[in-house]
Amino acid sequence: MNSVQFSALFISALLLTTVAQMWLARRHLAHIQAHRAKVPSDFREQIDLSAHQKAADYTSDKTRLTMLSTPFNALLLFVFTLGGGVQWIADLWLTTFTNSLIQGLAVILTVLLLSSLLEMPFNLYRTFVIEARYGFNKMTLAMYLADSAKSLLLGALFGLPLLFGVLWLMERMGANWWLYVWGVWVTFNLLLLFIYPSFIAPLFNKFTPLQDETLKMRIKALLQKCGFTAQGLFVMDGSKRTSHGNAYFTGFGKTKRIVFFDTLLERLVPTEIEAVLAHELGHFKRHHVLKRIVSTFALSLGFLWLLAQLMEANWFYAGLGVTTPSTALALLLFFMILPVFSFLLHPLMSYYSRKHEFEADAYAAQQTNAHNLASALVKMYQDNAATLTPDPLYSTFYDSHPPALMRIARLQTLQRA
Repeated sequence: MNSVQFSALFISALLLTTVAQMWLARRHLAHIQAHRAKVPSDFREQIDLSAHQKAADYTSDKTRLTMLSTPFNALLLFVFTLGGGVQWIADLWLTTFTNSLIQGLAVILTVLLLSSLLEMPFNLYRTFVIEARYGFNKMTLAMYLADSAKSLLLGALFGLPLLFGVLWLMERMGANWWLYVWGVWVTFNLLLLFIYPSFIAPLFNKFTPLQDETLKMRIKALLQKCGFTAQGLFVMDGSKRTSHGNAYFTGFGKTKRIVFFDTLLERLVPTEIEAVLAHELGHFKRHHVLKRIVSTFALSLGFLWLLAQLMEANWFYAGLGVTTPSTALALLLFFMILPVFSFLLHPLMSYYSRKHEFEADAYAAQQTNAHNLASALVKMYQDNAATLTPDPLYSTFYDSHPPALMRIARLQTLQRA
């Protein structure tokens, strides 16, 4: 392959991905609007028409924003690559620093910061217009900026040493550098899993031990029944930022924690909370968490091997508008264009995730009552304004969880069994 051919391939993939994303978004929007006037029959007793229409309008507004950001992001990628943006930034730092590692670090950080700044208007609109319009956003601008500053500082604290180490390994470890980088990447991610619950998450939210003794007894009995141990049961002040509700596990090994949003505890009754927790336990008992970690690490190994092959090919750089090849630019370009070339893998990854959700639901139905999980899910759909009528093809591409109709129907089958 030569640089002209690779440029043509990249442009074709970028156009195909952008057009496909826009087409799927339009389908999704049209499907939701076509079903806006009537609540699906399976939900008419639990969800009224106004709540259904709120979910339709909320999802439609988010989809319209996506239809604006998608071509913008495609244009931004084109400007950075074939438009010469990355090369211009590289030339700028080439005259500033003499050390190749510092040059590479500066180029990557500059591109990341510029991208974040240019994409910020979309994030601000999503948070302070769409989320606020439907009563979900509780953040002030000051809180938003404080969170952004904390994220930036954490990124610098953890990301800069990691990035510097990766670039050093790429330059110094010869042809097998990708194996060393993979080892560092795996170690870094496992370390984050251990320290996130105790050191990082509390920087953004307050976590207090669950106080409801009756609920604690129910949860501890469920944990004992399932053979699961956790460091503690915590309530997170999610209502400080949003009225969306959720529950999740965090941590790894002995640092595992069970976390409930305060908004979730306010809305669900104890039997429903128990069922939601049983679903989350199902992910652990069916080894979904471990499988996802292993699959992520396996994919990262494959991607790093591919990068090792591409960084030796001049057509890779020239085909993306770069005339001064370097390890840092190879790393940057590869991960900038990866989403374009991996877009068609979305349905496979979504299917894998939805399969795990069905398995976790089945486990919850064995440990608790399937009716309670179904009831909890319906309340969560309503409270989070999740559409009950997504476009099937759009859902196949993007949704990590099964559509509401399919999921509730499966739970009803499990309940009768």
